[in-house]
Amino acid sequence: MSTALILGASRGIGHELVRQYRADGWRVIATARKQSDCDALKEMGAEAHLLDVNDTAGIAAMGWKLDDERIDAAWLVAGVYGPRHAGFPTDVEFDEVMHTNVLSAMRLLPVVAPLVAAVRGKVAVISSRMGSIGERTSASGSLYRASKAALNSVLKDTALTYGGAGATCVAFHPGWVQTDMGGSGADLVVADSVRGMRTALAGIKPEANGSFLNYDGTSLPW
Repeated sequence: MSTALILGASRGIGHELVRQYRADGWRVIATARKQSDCDALKEMGAEAHLLDVNDTAGIAAMGWKLDDERIDAAWLVAGVYGPRHAGFPTDVEFDEVMHTNVLSAMRLLPVVAPLVAAVRGKVAVISSRMGSIGERTSASGSLYRASKAALNSVLKDTALTYGGAGATCVAFHPGWVQTDMGGSGADLVVADSVRGMRTALAGIKPEANGSFLNYDGTSLPW
């Protein structure tokens, strides 16, 4: 049985990843910050663990729990948008966004990637087209944009570090999705975004290691 790891599965994209993988008969390991969300994930058939991605000790404990696992597909979903005002971010706002979107990836991916490499599996992070410098035409949401550009850099370094060992690592723009972050007016329902990303991830070859992809599998500029 194939195994998927979903880091940040309490709602939205992460929750739908759990649902779809379970529907396809996969074993799923998932994390959430609240016990009530873990309980809900267990009801879906997932093995659920409490994890705050900003908790260093929690990440270390998660690494211990995963020590003997062989992961076919790992998804780092946890993230925040941060301030929506147009002014300078406060120290607190900057720390929350950068710690959640970037520092957590720098800590989690080295834990997860070797478990994926062992079975020549795949690692995906949920990034955003807003992190693309090549496509940028707006400065709105500059802190979120900066964090996703930095996340893309972390993903690329992970691809360079673990690609030769067997892990294929990619970043996904999920589309403009109807989640708490995207809002009800977004273009895509969550199920379609997740289905597209899962299909794309399943089909990529090792030579795609280090790519930045749209949810439909097409390439995006860094």
